[in-house]
Amino acid sequence: MAGIEFRALRKVFDGGAVAVEGLDLLIADGEFLVLVGPSGSGKTTVLRMAAGLEAATSGDVLIGGEIVNDVPPTDRNIAMVFQSYALYPHMTVFENMAFGLKLHGVKKIDIRPRVLSTAKMLGIDELLKRKPSQLSGGQRQRVAMGRAIVREPDAFLMDEPLSNLDAKLRVEMRSYLATLHQQVRTTTLYVTHDQTEAMTMGDRVAVMRDGLLQQVDRPQALYAKPANLFVAGFIGSPAMNLLRAQLTRAGDGMSIELGDTTLKLPASLVGHRPHLAEHVGSEVIVGIRPEDIEDAALLPAANGTSLDVRVTLAEALGAEVIAHFPLAARSAAGTASLVAARGAESPLLETVTDGGTVLTARLGPRTNAQSGEPLRVSIDVERLHFFDPESEEAIW
Repeated sequence: MAGIEFRALRKVFDGGAVAVEGLDLLIADGEFLVLVGPSGSGKTTVLRMAAGLEAATSGDVLIGGEIVNDVPPTDRNIAMVFQSYALYPHMTVFENMAFGLKLHGVKKIDIRPRVLSTAKMLGIDELLKRKPSQLSGGQRQRVAMGRAIVREPDAFLMDEPLSNLDAKLRVEMRSYLATLHQQVRTTTLYVTHDQTEAMTMGDRVAVMRDGLLQQVDRPQALYAKPANLFVAGFIGSPAMNLLRAQLTRAGDGMSIELGDTTLKLPASLVGHRPHLAEHVGSEVIVGIRPEDIEDAALLPAANGTSLDVRVTLAEALGAEVIAHFPLAARSAAGTASLVAARGAESPLLETVTDGGTVLTARLGPRTNAQSGEPLRVSIDVERLHFFDPESEEAIW
């Protein structure tokens, strides 16, 4: 096995389109790193440069500590798993899995035990005589994985391998791949646009936008401490509520104005964000996770952060209810306005012009939230996020 490293990696396509800009990223030996971002963020281009299918404009790709910029794909000892499975339809499962070994000159006597061992690990040992047309989507994906694993490469490169599967099978395969990696511990670079895949599978997650690396960290750290507005809006489902608000001084503390409500910030929150004091008297972006808004009637005691709202839409999902409700904006300047974090194709900051903003709450199954009905909600102010509207960076 071997680690993968990108140093000042840059890719500019013919016509001047910059796909990747100044990427510095290390994937440790045995690590499962997920590269995530919207379409056009450059993540697949990074993977193709690691594979040798695209030449870097500048910068270096290292595998096992060695620069491989000029090494052909076939000599990099890596295995790719594609979105399309890429199985040979005229070959059996056994022949598909053995084909790469034959190309690399592995002796016939050694091929069979390696294929059988890998097939048993993947639970496809009873399918070895079948052809791809006789397999389900999940079985084909396991064969594609087996073809990669049986080679015993230094690293795996996976390009959205689950995107062709139905929702239920994707969930099953996510768990299966994560468990499989714990067994084989081969360095893996996994590319996806699905942040749920990224959060549930990766040892670390690297978020890209417009060819630039935004943040790389453990999944829970990305969720708890997003570095900027883009990461905040991209990581989490439903997406974080992002609103403009005025940060004011309240006695010896601080408060923010959300609609017709002024929320006093607890000293513990302010204490963990010393730079917040620099923004008193200015506009900030406040982030509220949907799961940090609760039905106040189900809380043991009021905490002084309750809002009376009217639910416009309640989506009952069984284990939870997703509630949407407007938050009336003040008529004065600097009022709360929605911030849309919708990816690279649109600005991150977008002010709602209809006089208010719609918040999304992720409520428990016992809530009485109903479409068109009033509801008292409580915001966990200890878990608010703050961002600079100019730089879009998090305020800590």
